[in-house]
Amino acid sequence: MTLKKEAPSVSQPTVRQIMRLEVPTAAPEASIAELAKTMVADNVPGIPIVENGELVGIVTEADLIQREAEVEAPKLATFFDAIIVGDAGVPFEEELRRVTATTARELMSSPVISIRDDATLSEFATLIMQYAVNPVPVVDAQRRIVGLATRRGLIETIARLESVGEMESSQG
Repeated sequence: MTLKKEAPSVSQPTVRQIMRLEVPTAAPEASIAELAKTMVADNVPGIPIVENGELVGIVTEADLIQREAEVEAPKLATFFDAIIVGDAGVPFEEELRRVTATTARELMSSPVISIRDDATLSEFATLIMQYAVNPVPVVDAQRRIVGLATRRGLIETIARLESVGEMESSQG
């Protein structure tokens, strides 16, 4: 899914201005250890997974952390002749898949939520809040990765813009 709304006005900052241009990627066969080492070495919160030049998934810090979390088997209850499974949130099969993953393909989230580089920062903020994602691959019209946008990049931009706003208001 790629977010692209209306064209930004000249004064609105865009994702292009905050995205990281050097994007580490991994193949679907990459091991969990390789992914974790790359995240640390490149100081990124997630690694896009690319196969044959196409963005096919993403593995994030949250995916790696969730892999280490305890998995609770669903609670079963009987009611007459029926067995009822208690729903406690994330499906057990999904939790089990993540815990037992050994490669990027087994752990990655797919399809990937991505954004175009000409989207506004407001659109980017809306996307990361609505879908609880970080990082977000930035793609061109052919869905090739051209950058990586992160919450940290957005916060750094907000801090810079707010500082400029404070200076202008104190001088005016």
